[in-house]
Amino acid sequence: MKNSPLVVKHINMRYQHNPVLTDVSFSIPEAKTIAIVGPNGSGKSTLLKGIMGLEPLMSGAAVFFGDSLDKKRLAVAYVPQREESDWDFPINVMDVVLMGRHGQLKFWQRPTSTDKKIAEQALEQVSMLNFKARQINELSGGQQQRVFLARALAQQASLYLMDEPFAGVDVTTEKAIINLFAELKAKNKTIVCVHHDLNTVGEYFDWVILINARLIAVGSAEEVLTVENLNKTYGGRLSLLNDLTERLYRTNLDKVHDE
Repeated sequence: MKNSPLVVKHINMRYQHNPVLTDVSFSIPEAKTIAIVGPNGSGKSTLLKGIMGLEPLMSGAAVFFGDSLDKKRLAVAYVPQREESDWDFPINVMDVVLMGRHGQLKFWQRPTSTDKKIAEQALEQVSMLNFKARQINELSGGQQQRVFLARALAQQASLYLMDEPFAGVDVTTEKAIINLFAELKAKNKTIVCVHHDLNTVGEYFDWVILINARLIAVGSAEEVLTVENLNKTYGGRLSLLNDLTERLYRTNLDKVHDE
């Protein structure tokens, strides 16, 4: 795909000698919301970490805007799972968000007034500016997630990789994330998320990457979210998919009738 923000080439990964991902390849379009979807243990988060260089690749590569991650580091922002952070560390909200500016600074430089203004704007985007002096461990789970998002926004990247940003958040935060996605897309930013809720995939995302140790399908949500592809991805566990497959079936019938 020409000028793709991310091209994954034949990635293979293992965990303690056991294969986790096998020969995964895809490219994604610009200015879209993209979900990585699959059952628990399918390699979704592992794939994201491998792409970001946080877990080793056995083979393969990830190409960002036609170049390596090292050369495009400032253009790529990563939001890890909330559970992976030490929330007892004594740091306030503003300082967390300012971490998103560190890539713009030399190691001896302190954040400037411009950096602080950008951080405040990021907090305002996620409705957390009033909490900028609050200790991070005093926030609710949803508020902590929004601070993570603000840190990524402060980086002013072009590609955002997020590991389950909707997991365990409240309704207010979920709505804030959806609104944020719309704002980023309007600015030609690309968002890639590991996502676990099949019921909201088609509503929240433009494109879908289905994986279960290997790539099952990739493309627009309308093309990929079929009963056949979901059965391949989830191993025919129809008890998990009954409601969704029924909706997909009815949607396909409606399309036929419309045509």
